[in-house]
Amino acid sequence: MTQPQPSRTPGPPASRLVAIWVPDWPVVALTLEARRQRRHPRARHSSLHLPDPATEPVAVVGAHGVLAASAPARGSGVTIGMRLRTARSLCPALTVLPPQEEREARAFETVMEALTSLLAAPIVARPGLALSGAGGPAAWAGGEEPLAAALVESVTQEADVECQIGIADSLSGAVLAARRGIIVEPGRTPDFLAPWPLEALLACLPLRRLRREAHPLLETFTRLGLRTLADLARLPRKDVTARFGPLGERLHHLAAGTYHDAPAMTRPAQDITVTSDLDPPVERTDTAAFASRRLAETLAARLLSEGLAVGRLAIEARCEDGTELARTWMLETTPTTTELTDRVRWQLEGWLSGRSGRPPSFGLTRLSLTALELSPAAATQTGLWQAPGQQAEARARRAAERVESLIGAGTVQVPRIVPGRDPRSRVHLVPWGEGERVNESAGDGSAPWAGALPEPSPSIVLPRPVPVRLTDVRGRELGVDIHGQLDGVPGFLSVGDGEGDGMGDAAVDGGSPEPVLLWAGPWPVDEGWWTPQGPSRRAYLQVVTAVGPPRLLVRSGRWWLDAVYS
Repeated sequence: MTQPQPSRTPGPPASRLVAIWVPDWPVVALTLEARRQRRHPRARHSSLHLPDPATEPVAVVGAHGVLAASAPARGSGVTIGMRLRTARSLCPALTVLPPQEEREARAFETVMEALTSLLAAPIVARPGLALSGAGGPAAWAGGEEPLAAALVESVTQEADVECQIGIADSLSGAVLAARRGIIVEPGRTPDFLAPWPLEALLACLPLRRLRREAHPLLETFTRLGLRTLADLARLPRKDVTARFGPLGERLHHLAAGTYHDAPAMTRPAQDITVTSDLDPPVERTDTAAFASRRLAETLAARLLSEGLAVGRLAIEARCEDGTELARTWMLETTPTTTELTDRVRWQLEGWLSGRSGRPPSFGLTRLSLTALELSPAAATQTGLWQAPGQQAEARARRAAERVESLIGAGTVQVPRIVPGRDPRSRVHLVPWGEGERVNESAGDGSAPWAGALPEPSPSIVLPRPVPVRLTDVRGRELGVDIHGQLDGVPGFLSVGDGEGDGMGDAAVDGGSPEPVLLWAGPWPVDEGWWTPQGPSRRAYLQVVTAVGPPRLLVRSGRWWLDAVYS
């Protein structure tokens, strides 16, 4: 199980870390939930039917592709990172589910309970990945290899889950060693990390926000010619920090296989702890969520006021019968109120819904949060002042993630501008998070489009076209001949047919004919002649009237108002 490594002069001795990783955890968590649904009739009737990933092709798909896949889905060619359309083309029977962090965190408590039989205080890095010191447990088990075997056996027997163990001298070394299920010999972690690609560092960051912020920085490193962790580790750390800030320094520490040392500071008299007494005792997660929200807001405010970042968050609860519950989560940043609230809520759901299938016998009477491993916030943050729109973008991203988790992957769509001839064909609705890929596949728009409308494009495209009448000064309705030309000079425009469209009276609602002051076009479009439905022939005309904004008309059987300029 030990990975042979080339010799290297060992550096200062470092504490050994053990990482416990469950591959494809989102699908494994779904499997555990489906089993629980089958075992408990009440849960089976009150919950939605969940597929069984052990026998059905299932994939958990997020904004950037497949996050996890079941064995039957992988057998059909579905891989991590694959786009949803490609995955469905390879496996038409694929069941697609959105990620649900609540379910993943709640189910991971089963694994954490199995680890406590061998590890004194395992830490949740994120659902699917746990960390702990390896020195004491290895001495008790008789060595690192017996410890790894015992951990795999314990998780398999108690949680009915397969896991992989990695042991190394650093956080990044242990996490990546778990990806291969190996033990890196002491002093050889830098050699083990050297050939890994830069993207592997994302697996070592505990928060989704940190991974999202690190992704563009890793792309910058790639454009600068850095391909592996060794390339980044060879750069002088002070230069990386000066150019790319605290996040660049953290990535350099991870790539080099060293710890992220906090700068020297006056240690607080005690760790920051906030506590709440729950009266009456809490037995439901929705009730406990209110208390956790208040505590998270209080703790976040204290951390911000004192300018501190948190390495770990300890969540402790006391039951009516005196039972003490405790779990530690990894943070390594100044957490937001939402990040704190989510982790407390997930942990409470894991306890109250059944610790390894055994919920507490009594309700919770006390809840406390403790911020551990405090350090100056400047060591882990880029600053309190964000770029314009960054905060609003983060809120919008979170809202999209929430909605997508409720109604399904790919259901949240955003408009994207692509090359085309008319406003409707240029606007495509694409799944949220895939806009960049769509823009790349569509090209830069520099190729000419015969018959395309000239710039600028209309600012408002109506949900559905509104009927209009375009006549000459004598009241005769105008048309477009076979050569794509008007058969008269526009004189008056009557908008709407009395039903209205809710887009504003100046733009749509009809009334008396309006004199046409200026007009341009028409631009005929004849396309789709190769389709079974036959060709689509239409012509576009821009008009400016005495009242209201300029408008874009389309002739398709009759005249329609298609868009409005502003």
